[in-house]
Amino acid sequence: MTPQIHLRRGKEESLLRRHPWVFSGAIEFVRYEGIDLPEGTLVDVYTKSGDFIARGHYQIGSIAVRVLTFEQEPIDASWWLRKIATAYHVRQTLGLTDNPTTTCYRLVHGEGDSLPGLVVDIYGTTAVVQCHSVGMYRSRAEIAEAIHTVFGGRITSIYDKSSQTVPFKAGLNAVDGYLLGKPGQTPQTVIENGEKFLVNWEEGQKTGFFLDQRENRELVRRYAQGRTVLNTFCYTGGFSVYALAGGAKEVCSIDSSERAVSLADANVRLNFGENAPHTSLAVDAVEYLKDIGDKYDLIILDPPAFAKHHKVLGNAMQGYKRLNARALSQIKSGGILFTFSCSQAVSKELFRTTVFSAAAIAGRNVRILHQLTQPADHPINIYHPEGEYLKGLVLYVE
Repeated sequence: MTPQIHLRRGKEESLLRRHPWVFSGAIEFVRYEGIDLPEGTLVDVYTKSGDFIARGHYQIGSIAVRVLTFEQEPIDASWWLRKIATAYHVRQTLGLTDNPTTTCYRLVHGEGDSLPGLVVDIYGTTAVVQCHSVGMYRSRAEIAEAIHTVFGGRITSIYDKSSQTVPFKAGLNAVDGYLLGKPGQTPQTVIENGEKFLVNWEEGQKTGFFLDQRENRELVRRYAQGRTVLNTFCYTGGFSVYALAGGAKEVCSIDSSERAVSLADANVRLNFGENAPHTSLAVDAVEYLKDIGDKYDLIILDPPAFAKHHKVLGNAMQGYKRLNARALSQIKSGGILFTFSCSQAVSKELFRTTVFSAAAIAGRNVRILHQLTQPADHPINIYHPEGEYLKGLVLYVE
């Protein structure tokens, strides 16, 4: 019998609105024949009165169940095939699955594709799988098989990169490696909006490249003509490459990681050769922004998530405010600031209010030109607004 989780009275309301999480505090009791319910087990969720609501993966923590379906249906090979095929068709609709000018995109975006705990990114002929839950990790063979079937052989290798994302306390001893195919040479070159990038999914951050900024990088290309650009927290230099492609007069890429800076340099060389007007520095971005004068008239602030969870939200917002105030106070008159937060715990409204406070501290007149978010291959489940994690503003500073 599938283990059953019965909710306290009234705690089914969010599930009836198809929110994909069950919180531990909502549980009245668990019906299971063993002693302790193993993490990752498939469970059925019932109301207090005994009505079935959902089926999903059990996990230890504040989120106790990640819902896979609201139907009493088997989670078998045909189910996985159907879900991966649906995700593929969405990307096909977006014009991403057979696009020679963009060969990298996100195939599965967790709750946004009704597969909570799973991320799959495509880099040319390689799919990179990242599991954020024990249930997804234990299903990775079925996931890999479904990906291979849906792509009909166009994916020749599938790499599992879950060792850093599965719950540490689950004791899975996860090791990254290929689920399908053999290791190729990494890094490999992918194309995004016609620009080339070296991606190393085996050793790079996340799955190897920050795919969620694709459309925002394109916007930087539009604004870069003739400008002196500072790209902070540059990682692989994505914004720097687009700025140079847009005709920037000069671009400076900075990151605290020397490895990231060398990657940015390599991507600039890949696209523009040795003589591009590009410099790079391995320095702390926050420290560097203390005294930049009015050298730059286009600045990009794309820091890592300052707030991983709500407990540190106050400190995180102070960090965002300080960072933005430094850039706003020193950017050249008529300059453009691209500023982002990728913290799920930070709402659009809170981020905008924080940047407003930074502008007030800087004492500059500021106009909002664009309000940015993640691209359509990182979809937001309408029943799960928390999935809108990437927030951005493009500001004109007098």
